[in-house]
Amino acid sequence: MQRLCRAACMGAALAGLAACGTEQEELQGWMDQQRREVRPNVPPLLPPKRFNPEPYSQARAVEPFSSQKLSVALKQEARAPNSLFAGEVNRRKEPLEAYPLDSMAMVGSVARAGRPFALLRVDNLLYQVKVGDYVGQNYGKITKISETDVTVREVVQDASGEWIERAAALQLQEQAR
Repeated sequence: MQRLCRAACMGAALAGLAACGTEQEELQGWMDQQRREVRPNVPPLLPPKRFNPEPYSQARAVEPFSSQKLSVALKQEARAPNSLFAGEVNRRKEPLEAYPLDSMAMVGSVARAGRPFALLRVDNLLYQVKVGDYVGQNYGKITKISETDVTVREVVQDASGEWIERAAALQLQEQAR
């Protein structure tokens, strides 16, 4: 019985392979016929446009990214400093000014001797800050602390290069328990 079953399976497999061979020949014939009948229609390429090089006339001028140009700009700023920026440059930096404001999270607030303090989490460390402390990389000074947020005054450059004040805030981040 098993031999008969094996023989039947082998016969079916051979018949299947034989059928594939005729389909393959038929497919190859159709592809050859299509290749003979179809003519490609490719438009000719246009010749390239003529390139006329322009001479660089600013070779003797100051390079736009040179340290010489930067030092001239810094000297000019030092001669006529903006009052907002001048006060920020001459003071000693505080530890939280090394971190961007968006990497800080307010996680609580406390009051000691009637003065409010905020707890800020930065890189999984807690910092206690008060009004007048500096935070963030844009010369941010804490102006107000409430139970739910910390208000910060930042000094940033606008599109024209002028130093302006901008308000920012850190909201209390409550974690689900």
